[in-house]
Amino acid sequence: MLHPILDTTKSVQPSSGAEYTNHPTKFFYGWVIVAVGFLAYIASAFSISSTLSVFLKPLSEDLGISRGVFSLVRSGEILVSAVAAPLIGSLIDRHGGKWLMAAGGLISGAGFLLLGQARDFWQFLLVRWLLVSPGDALMGSMVVNVSISRWFVRMRGRALALAGMGHGLAKVAMPLLAASLIVYAGWRATWAVFGLVTLALVVGPSLLFMRRRPEDMGLLPDGRSPAPHESESPAGGAAARLRRSAKVDVVAWSRREALRTPAFWLICITFGVASVGVTGLNLHVFAFVTDQGHSAMVGAAVLSIIASMQFSTPIVWGVLAERGNIARLIMVKFLIQTAGLSWAFFAPGVVSLYAGFFLYGIGMGGTSILSEMIWANYFGRVSLGKIRGMGALLTHAFAAGGPPFFGLLFDATQSYFLSFSLFIGMLIVSAFLTFFLRPPTKRRAS
Repeated sequence: MLHPILDTTKSVQPSSGAEYTNHPTKFFYGWVIVAVGFLAYIASAFSISSTLSVFLKPLSEDLGISRGVFSLVRSGEILVSAVAAPLIGSLIDRHGGKWLMAAGGLISGAGFLLLGQARDFWQFLLVRWLLVSPGDALMGSMVVNVSISRWFVRMRGRALALAGMGHGLAKVAMPLLAASLIVYAGWRATWAVFGLVTLALVVGPSLLFMRRRPEDMGLLPDGRSPAPHESESPAGGAAARLRRSAKVDVVAWSRREALRTPAFWLICITFGVASVGVTGLNLHVFAFVTDQGHSAMVGAAVLSIIASMQFSTPIVWGVLAERGNIARLIMVKFLIQTAGLSWAFFAPGVVSLYAGFFLYGIGMGGTSILSEMIWANYFGRVSLGKIRGMGALLTHAFAAGGPPFFGLLFDATQSYFLSFSLFIGMLIVSAFLTFFLRPPTKRRAS
């Protein structure tokens, strides 16, 4: 039987059954969708853990809270995103990402502007949970990646990677930018700057350029042109055989059907276990570096090193995912992270710190690409939103435990040794689980 994730050079249009050929159009509108996603990814970097980590010390000192309590901010945000994910996934399937992304940019931008006005920690908490987090869920990675996955099949890996480079680019500059703005203007003004930039990058481009799927514009994924019907084509026999083959990208899954597959749960657990440590590290790595006696700029440089690898390596991971066994690539990704984190944590000196997080960043560069690719490759693009939304609910539930996991362990031990050691173990567990990943199968109606 034809493997569903290898046969991506041709596809079938669900509504008409027309195939597409290997003759791409001169310009494919899907790349415009990628460009809008790139901008949204830049804006979404304002709310992530590694950005918030730069604010950890000045904000917690100003508002008089401990690191453990501050870490609850990020946990609550992740839970908000988790609860919203199934609903947002269904909305993507029905309406596309245009209005979701525009609304998200507007809500999140307003939230950033209000953060600078917070005088008490509870005010800061409510703004993050009620505005910034919902806004980010509407314009963030799930909406962007599901939208892009609808426009690409054969070139899905590189398309997702190019959009994701916006997130990596922002993360490269974000620590140094945020640290500099905090020094010269204070943390309150820094949030206001982030709000204005979010409004500019997301709202207008989403309304002007986002489209739901290529079929709505008379196109097919990857910019392929419809081929003649098999009866009109000398290659009709081959076309008929292709039409009869199992095509995962045109198979619709219900939530109940997906939840009954081992693949769904294994993907959630594999990425969920690792995400506990990832979200905790992202929030606390800046404090970890400066606690060792290094300057704030060294801490910001570590964040930029990780981010520069997340910016520069996704295209490599994406191309490899298009051509190879995605489960084995995910295993390699986790092992690279394990090696890098072990080097940075257990070997003394700033050189080991930089080199270890450089290697860790290479592994992190594959996270968003490979996680999105495996969902799309295993469950197709027809009902990807609802399936991806359910998966996000579960993986986000894991991730929500990360920030307090690191923060509260630090409060109890005054050290990050235990939390970092446990994170290394989690990465090894996730790498082991990839041995059991297999694509699900579903019998298609005739």
